[in-house]
Amino acid sequence: QVQLVESGGGLVQPGGSLRLSCAASGSIFSINTMNWYRQVPGKERELVAATTSIGSTTYAESVKGRFTISRDNAKNTVYLQIDSLKPEDTAVYYCNAQFRSKRSSPWTEIWGQGTLVTVSL
Repeated sequence: QVQLVESGGGLVQPGGSLRLSCAASGSIFSINTMNWYRQVPGKERELVAATTSIGSTTYAESVKGRFTISRDNAKNTVYLQIDSLKPEDTAVYYCNAQFRSKRSSPWTEIWGQGTLVTVSL
């Protein structure tokens, strides 16, 4: 059983910073993409940052320059450094990954349980 466990969310004032972590555990042969999404109640889940196994990264326009995604392949962990937080960044942040349990296995997508980030005075 493979799972993603996020941590690092919380309440922060506007202009503050947070670092989210997401660790994958279980029977993992390799991980392809590791991504961060966020969702506000009543809205669709949106991709905010993505990274490949070789370290390529992409960001949503709304977070460029403020969010930084990174990963530690040895630890099967992805991070999201969030700086200059704004109230509109308030959301549940979800980790997402594509993994396979064996070399011959198909890629499987998995989601974490989410971690709440609240930006408020």
